[in-house]
Amino acid sequence: MTAPNAVATAASPALPFEPRIPLTLKLAYSAFALVLIPVYLFHYGPTNFVYFCDQAVLLTLVGIWIESPLLISLCAVGILAPQLLWIVDFLGTAIGRPITGMTEYMFDPAKPLLLRALSGFHGWLPLLLVYLVARLGYDRRALPIWTVMAVITILVCFFLMPGPRADAGLTPVNINYVWGFSDATAQGWMPAWAWLALMLVGLPLTLFLPTHVALRRLMPAARRVRLAAA
Repeated sequence: MTAPNAVATAASPALPFEPRIPLTLKLAYSAFALVLIPVYLFHYGPTNFVYFCDQAVLLTLVGIWIESPLLISLCAVGILAPQLLWIVDFLGTAIGRPITGMTEYMFDPAKPLLLRALSGFHGWLPLLLVYLVARLGYDRRALPIWTVMAVITILVCFFLMPGPRADAGLTPVNINYVWGFSDATAQGWMPAWAWLALMLVGLPLTLFLPTHVALRRLMPAARRVRLAAA
């Protein structure tokens, strides 16, 4: 006579993988995204999602549900360093000593409070990505893939998106700072083409590559999941 437990085990299909991200985290992040996406589309328009950080929001949403090390690693290698700069500038601006001025909008009472509150994800998303990479592992393909994505994005922002304007209001301008750190006026330190070249070369070398090296050393390598044969 076959034991009931043995029958149940034999009848149950094997799971392709064991979930490594808690369902509560997936639901909480999804709830945040379901608020942020329509609000940003309404107030800023679709071009706001050309920002690296907002691309990461969308990729993370997909990545946590399918538990993709590659998608999460793309976000980590791409925005951990820039968002660290955002956090430092935010703290500096809060005490009256801004570093770059990129977070001045967070303290502008003319900006809707809801938009500024949602923008707080710049502070906690990097921490979440570190946790997710620790859970899923770091995929080394992230550096070349994100670098290609970043170069395309920078060129699109420089040649096709609006430049700095003092009267832009909520319209996204100077997306990804391809004209300098101010949304009101272009930087005057160097010619525009030189700033563009600096972005194209400097971001991969000074931000993405060091992050890639750190993640390779500190995080487990991503595991390739193989489905068991039927």
